[in-house]
Amino acid sequence: MSTSASTAAQGVDSRQVAAELDISAKVSSDFEKAKVLLVDDSRLIRMGLRRSLVEIGLTDITEAGDGREAIETLVREHFDLMLLDMEMPEMNGMEVLAVLRDTPHHPWPPVIVISGGTSLEDAVRCIELGAEDYLSKPFNPVLLRARVKTSVERKRLRDQEALRMRQLKRQHEALASEQAKTEQLLLNILPRKIAQRLKAGEEHIADAFPNVSVLFADMVGFTAMSRTMTASALVEVLGDLFSRFDLITEKHGLEKIKTIGDCYMLAGGVPEPMDDHAHAVIDAAVEFCTALEEMRERTGGALRMRIGVHSGPIVAGVIGLRKFTYDLWGDTVNVASRMESTGEPGRIHVSVNTANLIRNDFQLESRGSIEVKSLGQVETFFVNGRN
Repeated sequence: MSTSASTAAQGVDSRQVAAELDISAKVSSDFEKAKVLLVDDSRLIRMGLRRSLVEIGLTDITEAGDGREAIETLVREHFDLMLLDMEMPEMNGMEVLAVLRDTPHHPWPPVIVISGGTSLEDAVRCIELGAEDYLSKPFNPVLLRARVKTSVERKRLRDQEALRMRQLKRQHEALASEQAKTEQLLLNILPRKIAQRLKAGEEHIADAFPNVSVLFADMVGFTAMSRTMTASALVEVLGDLFSRFDLITEKHGLEKIKTIGDCYMLAGGVPEPMDDHAHAVIDAAVEFCTALEEMRERTGGALRMRIGVHSGPIVAGVIGLRKFTYDLWGDTVNVASRMESTGEPGRIHVSVNTANLIRNDFQLESRGSIEVKSLGQVETFFVNGRN
């Protein structure tokens, strides 16, 4: 081996030795910090056990003269190991183990039973009750040291594992919370069914619907009102009104499509088809008018609303890579918009298509034939409420 290679190998060896010494030092440090509870009715035996434990580096040692005192001490303090005698007054070792077994929610320490008996049945019974190990008196000091070190190390590993599990649980809960927030944010942007399709990996979402109803509600007098109100007051009024619209829309099983300035757009029959989409949309329109009327005092009566509705086929889907939205396309959308723009403040203006769907249940007022941009002369109706 060359000199440079030999030097490099020595460097690797020295680093490995140093790392092993660090690990050994940490393990030794953790072991020396362990708290031990000695439980025996014989003071002489406790003295002998203490001396053996001190010899292997354990100094944080507490003593108890019987089982009842041991339980009381365990409840007050945390220990890393308990050395437990079997034959004691007040409460013997078996009874102590039974208490520990019957209250598993408490962080009891591992237990090494030290007994004057030599019965194999006693040892088995102690292990069944939860003891970590079993030693017969007179105990072998070397064997005691080995068993103590093993038990303390197992306790340390179990504590570390419990800590890791708690950390993983907290991380899982935090992740679940963030996922719930993301889910809710997505549902605030898209219909649930569409959000689920996007999450499933569907990239291009476009669906044709043969018959839906589209509503446009536009504020009249909003621009004039904006000149007399502060920006915050104006946004508060519009936010309150549109929040009421949101609740009404949800109540009738409709889908809010978007707001454009002071205009509110919704549809019935998308993305989930519904047979009574026109009825649901008109019922929502009536409640929109009521909601605005209830805010008359705040708006000084200056804010009114035109509502237009048309029914027919549309295409619906998600567009864009950034700030994407669920939107509608087709003549039905255009006609609904024209119904709104050619309507009258405070009234619900509908096309003949919508009128034909609702005429058995709503009072319709014929407006006759009017000129509508891009459509020419068309017959339209005002809705005056349910029959």
